[in-house]
Amino acid sequence: MTEEKKLRKKDLRSVFWRSFALQGAFNYERMQNLGFCYTMIPVIKRLYEKQEDQSLALKRHLEIFNTTPVVSPTIAGITAAMEEQNANNKDFDTSSINAVKTALMGPLAGIGDSLFWGTLRIIAAGIGISLAVQGNIIGPLLFLLLYNIPNILVRFFGLKYGYSVGVNSLERIQKEGLMDKIMAVATTVGLVVVGAMVATMLKVTTPLKFNVNGAEVVIQDILDQILPNILPLTLTFIVFWMLRKKFSISKLTIGIIFFGIIIHWIGIL
Repeated sequence: MTEEKKLRKKDLRSVFWRSFALQGAFNYERMQNLGFCYTMIPVIKRLYEKQEDQSLALKRHLEIFNTTPVVSPTIAGITAAMEEQNANNKDFDTSSINAVKTALMGPLAGIGDSLFWGTLRIIAAGIGISLAVQGNIIGPLLFLLLYNIPNILVRFFGLKYGYSVGVNSLERIQKEGLMDKIMAVATTVGLVVVGAMVATMLKVTTPLKFNVNGAEVVIQDILDQILPNILPLTLTFIVFWMLRKKFSISKLTIGIIFFGIIIHWIGIL
């Protein structure tokens, strides 16, 4: 009887560290495929002795791959478990490996983008910037800690969980409806945080004043009575509308800078 092939903790540690290089060879044809293939090399070398089997496995993981980097170890863990099954079962359907990878990329990217790009990064940046503008060196350090500690933990335990549960994790997540719940919560939290940042960190005011029958009328005071922070909110909606109309982000950024300089020079804002 042939000995069952099993991945070691050392192999999974190599996968974990290699996952940080996921976007090191990003390309617009197959996105992160080279980085993911590089991540899976320790698994392939451990499970397949024949060079032909290794080549086939490498080709499998050179297919298009694209997801949020922080959740990629979870997919790598599930993929490693499937490769292990394939190495020990001649009747295993190898096409299911890429099928599961493809099925996981989009949903997990939605969770990763919402939690890390759209929520955690903004919260960490807001806290860090609020200290940095006061000249506190802890600001940027706190930002790095607040963002990277959860990032590393999710990578580590995602890989461990993905490998231990294997292909059944996808079925479990979908059956229990956890993915929709997590994305809904993350979206809500992200919107609340963005709204709070618009009100507290985007400073847009007007110095305009008028005299009416000898009484000074301050436009900013009137606007604050109508709706506090109405000018930052208006600017945010204008930028959002322009993005929806497919305006170039780089041109929009440069345009806002020049518009701000001109409006400030005139004395309107």
